[in-house]
Amino acid sequence: MAKKKLKPKSSSLSKAKTRSRRPRTRAGGGAIQSVATKAELQYIPWHTIDLENLNPLLQRQFIVGQDIMLARVLLKKGCIVPEHSHHNEQVTYILDGALKFWIDGREIVVSAGEVLTIPPHMPHKAEALVDTVDLDVFTPPRADWINKTDQYLRGRK
Repeated sequence: MAKKKLKPKSSSLSKAKTRSRRPRTRAGGGAIQSVATKAELQYIPWHTIDLENLNPLLQRQFIVGQDIMLARVLLKKGCIVPEHSHHNEQVTYILDGALKFWIDGREIVVSAGEVLTIPPHMPHKAEALVDTVDLDVFTPPRADWINKTDQYLRGRK
């Protein structure tokens, strides 16, 4: 039996198009959340997703599913992700480079091939020790990233 190869959606696929399939509703606190009406199969090569420049040392791309978000984050050496917390569970997998985290009263260096899990509501901060590529998985998806209200990441080192 021949295998059928999935083809990517149009090369102009962007986060905006991915989000447009998901209606937005206001949550109790007035924050806009992305709500998926149903899960759908998507095949999306990273090169079809625009890189979002958050500051001179930080770029990202992300894909949103029904209940999960996958982000590819590019950090230049010295990039600081200021202390923050969120209601989302986070799994960070370092593909290349290393990040130093300040979390739960400890300093933890996570290097290429290593994983850090961050429970919901746990304050954390990170610094890129070298140029780093990391994959972050969030559940549920980060509404502040989708809606671009993540000011703690924009315009700073």
